[in-house]
Formats: sequence, C-alpha cells, structure tokens
Amino acid sequence: MVNLFQSNDSYSLLIFFDRNYNLSVGNELVDFDHSQMKDTTHLLSKSSFRLALMFFFVGFWTPQSGLTQCAGTASTPGSASDCAAHAVPSGKVATLDPKRVYTLPELIDIAERNNPRTRIVWEQAKQKAEQLGIEKSAYYPVLAGLAVFADQRTISPFPESLLPRGYSTVEIPLIQPEVTLQYLLFDFGKREAKVDSAKAEKLAAGANFIQANQEVAFQVASDYYKLLTAQERLQAAQETLKTAQTTQDAAEDQLANGRSTLPDVLNARAETSQAVFDLESADGDEKISRVTLTEAIGVEPSPDITIDAQKNSSLPESLTLSINELIDRALSDRPDLMAQAAEIRAADDQVRAAKAEYRPKISLSGSAAQTVVWPTADNGQLGYANVTTWSAELGVEWRIFDGGARKNGVAIAESTRREAQDVMTAKHDQATREVWTAFIAFRTALRKEQAALALLDSANTSYSASLEAYQYGVKNLIDVVTAERQLAQARLSGVSARSQLLLEAVDLEFVTGNLLRTKPPATKLHTQDGQK
Repeated sequence: MVNLFQSNDSYSLLIFFDRNYNLSVGNELVDFDHSQMKDTTHLLSKSSFRLALMFFFVGFWTPQSGLTQCAGTASTPGSASDCAAHAVPSGKVATLDPKRVYTLPELIDIAERNNPRTRIVWEQAKQKAEQLGIEKSAYYPVLAGLAVFADQRTISPFPESLLPRGYSTVEIPLIQPEVTLQYLLFDFGKREAKVDSAKAEKLAAGANFIQANQEVAFQVASDYYKLLTAQERLQAAQETLKTAQTTQDAAEDQLANGRSTLPDVLNARAETSQAVFDLESADGDEKISRVTLTEAIGVEPSPDITIDAQKNSSLPESLTLSINELIDRALSDRPDLMAQAAEIRAADDQVRAAKAEYRPKISLSGSAAQTVVWPTADNGQLGYANVTTWSAELGVEWRIFDGGARKNGVAIAESTRREAQDVMTAKHDQATREVWTAFIAFRTALRKEQAALALLDSANTSYSASLEAYQYGVKNLIDVVTAERQLAQARLSGVSARSQLLLEAVDLEFVTGNLLRTKPPATKLHTQDGQK
C-alpha cells in the first residue's frame, strides 16, 4: 500500500508492503534550509532521498498500472497478444499540463499509451493475432456464390437446300445462380504446422509487446533521473555560486582592512564569474533534459513539464539476489528471450509445413446451380429450360516433379530454424553479459556514492576551515580557492554518484526482465534513519 499526502510545507509518505518486501517507512517529514552553506553536506544527502522513491515506484507501483492499453492484464506473452487482438490503441495523443506535477509512474503510464514504439508493437501484435485467424480458416470449407446473366448468339452452317441462307442463328439468354464449395479434407499436417507457426509468432509478438513497454519504461525512468540529476546539478551550481560569493566577500573585506592584495580580489572575482558561467550551463542542461523527457513520453517535445521528487525517499543499499540468481531470473523472465524461443518454435513448424508439400492433398469440390434458358432460332422454336444442375468431385493432388521447388523450400525453412537457434545463443550470451555488467556497475555505483558522501563532507569541512583561517590571516587566498574548487567538484561528484546508483538499480530490473513485473526487486533500500 502506498499513501502519499501533502502537508502545509512538505510531503509525507507512508509506505507499507507485506512480509515479502519487509519495508515500512514512517510518517517522517523532511525540511531544511537550502540557503545555508553550512548545511551543504546535509542538503545533498537529504536530496538523495528524493530520487529513490521514483526508482521504488518503477519496481513496485507500475506492475499494477503498467501496460495500460491492456488494463494491466498483459503480464505474459499470451495475455499480451490476446489483449492486442481485441483492443485498438487510441488515436488521441496525450498532452501534458504545465501546471501539474507529474510522478514517474504517471509519466510511464502516459508513455505506454503515446510513445510510438509501444503503439507500433501493439499493431504488430494485433497483426500476428489476425494472421493466426487466417491460418485457422484453412480448416473450413470455402463457399462462394456466383450469379451469371448472359445472352449468347451462335451461327451454325446449313446446306442451302435446307435453309436458303445456308446457316441458322440461335440466341440463348441465360440466368444461372450458383453456389460452389471447396474443402481440403486432408493434407498430411501442412495446415496444422502453419497454425502452430502462427501461434508461435503470436506469442513472439506478445513478448515483443512486453519488451517494448519495458524499454519505454526504462527510457522514461532514465530520462526522469537524468532530469532530476540536472536539477540537482543546477542546485549544486547555485550553492557553488554562493560559496564563490562568500570567498569574494572575504577577499574584499581583507583588502579593505589592508590584509590582502588586489590580485587576490581579482582571483576571487574570477572564481565567482566561473561559478556564474557554470550556473548558466547547468540551467541550460536542465531545460534540455525536460525536452528529452517529454520526447521519451511520446508527447510534443517541450520544456514545459514539472516532475515530482519526494524528499523522504530512500536509496538502494544492497542486492537481494546473487549473480547466479540474477542470471537465472533473466534467462527465465526476459521478454526478448521468450520472443526468440517462440521464433524457434515457429521455425520448427515452418519446416514441418515445407516437408508436408511432399505429400498428397485430398480435397472435395462441388457446385449447385439453377439454370434458366429460353433459346430461340430463326428456323424453329427451341425448348425452354429451368432445371437444377450440380457437380461433385473428390480429388487427390500429388505433385511428382516440381523442378526442386519443394526441396529448396525445405532447405530455406531448415536454414531459418538454424538462424533462429543461433540468434537465441547470441541473445542468451547477451543477457548474461548485461546482467554481469549491471551487477558490477551497481556495486561500483554503490561504493562511489558512499565515497562521494565522504568526499563532500571532507571538502565542506576543508573549505570552511580554509575560509576561517584566511579571515584570520593564517592562510592565503590560493588555499581558499583550491578548497572552494574541491568543494564544487565534490558537490557534482555527489550528484553524479547518486544518479548513477539509481540508474544502475533500475537497469538491474530491466536486464533481468523484472521491470513492470511483480517479482521482488533485486535491490534493497535503506531509509533516512537506517531502517530497512
């Protein structure tokens, strides 16, 4: 259960999960003053909690609300393909309200309905479902109605001794409504193979549908976190500008008291100008990140979007699964591997269908008609007819020689099957590599985030001490500027490390096929007070 509400000046989050997840976050409010430089370390460590809630929602909230075009039922390739067969995507493209604050689950929900990638695979899944219906229709007879309205005049030579003109003409008006039937009785498994192949292709399309939704969700989450990172970088740049201005004010005070030189003041002003430059750059990057996020969602690209980042959220702390368990989960749950397995089954069925061409076909055909004629001749009256006519035929067709067409067809089908098996091997290796990469990257990002916090604390202490020593005349301005630059770099390193940790945690869910799915996450979170 997730309960989110807003108080007068801050947010409060209540999160409760069952014993499988072992998480309970209390009703703790987080609020702090961004303007105080002495709280810089506190600021960045607190703001790190904002990002993790969005990651948490990707893994837990979206399985219930994801795949909205199928009302949350498309959790397996079969259900996805069945849903696509009976649903039609809406033609209306969503628009974002600039005044609304969007959460990550809401943006993923919008993206799944509007991103062109999800709509394309939706239509492809629908086409494969309809193709299965076409293949199944081969088991039914084909009835056709035909109506003929004709008028024919013929000339027949005759001896002039019988007819003075030496010929006679006959005109035959004709009306003939007719019904024909074609029914393939037996084909030694060709239709069955084609139906099985279409079923496998339908399942593959359903798996591709899920894969596309996961890819879109991952892209939206990645761009969301990148925007949050850009916002944190902008905030860090603002704090760095305040630090530079503090250093400049101290240098000018020292100059006014005769304990500093003009070059020191100019150096401090240069650092302030550099901080202004970095702030403008961070502001531009933040706006570009907004445009990138709206494009991933599938709406008109624009910087007019406001996202919500909660304060009292938590960061990933450790892994809940071993590397072998992660690999096993990926090999069993990844939609792209499911799709490729279905492609192999479809290729097997195509081989069966190609080999069935060597066997005979037994078919039944017939027709029934009502024939009405009233012919006339220039040399006498002919009879009027209105009778029922019919025909029936049981045929056996067996091609004895076709110049190698069947042989080449079987060879192509077998080659396609081997190709599908080789693709599966490649995807299997790719999945294993991606899990290993995500596993190592997450552990590395975790250590980097821990190191970044320590670096930020040390840099903040170093700068405060250097500034104080400079004000007392113990250190020169070069030492203060050096400490200032180290503090600015530590702030950026903290933002990058935190963002990378969240992205790697989401990537772990993605490469194991658990994004938008209901299995427990691969990472464990820690809260602000250390409660797990």
